[in-house]
Amino acid sequence: MEANKNAASQFNDCTSKIIGSAMRVHSALGNGFQEVIYQRALEIEMSLEGLGFVREMEMPIFYREEHIGTRRVDFFVEGEIMVELKAIIELEDVHLAQAINYLEAYNIKTGLLINFGSKSLQFKRLLNKKYKLNVN
Repeated sequence: MEANKNAASQFNDCTSKIIGSAMRVHSALGNGFQEVIYQRALEIEMSLEGLGFVREMEMPIFYREEHIGTRRVDFFVEGEIMVELKAIIELEDVHLAQAINYLEAYNIKTGLLINFGSKSLQFKRLLNKKYKLNVN
């Protein structure tokens, strides 16, 4: 039980660091830039936070165990958190559904959807309810 508590606090700590990094970027740049500008700035901030990540990580998509394509995740942080960025006026349900679909398609437990395009930074912590622990 103690191990689960530690894992939960580490998750919250990691997502908090990512969100804090995003807040610093939004505070400095404001809204109105293209997504790639925020992505580059967030890369700098997360590096300064000491977070391990891969930017624009290409991930395979399978359907019925057949490879049908790939998709790039904006950031894959600490080998377990998917981060999707947007630079739009307002997050809508379709963006949330898209991010949850990615979590399910890649079997990733947690994710963040971050929008730099609004006057105030918007973010959503996401949890994959269909996550399956890989047991070998």
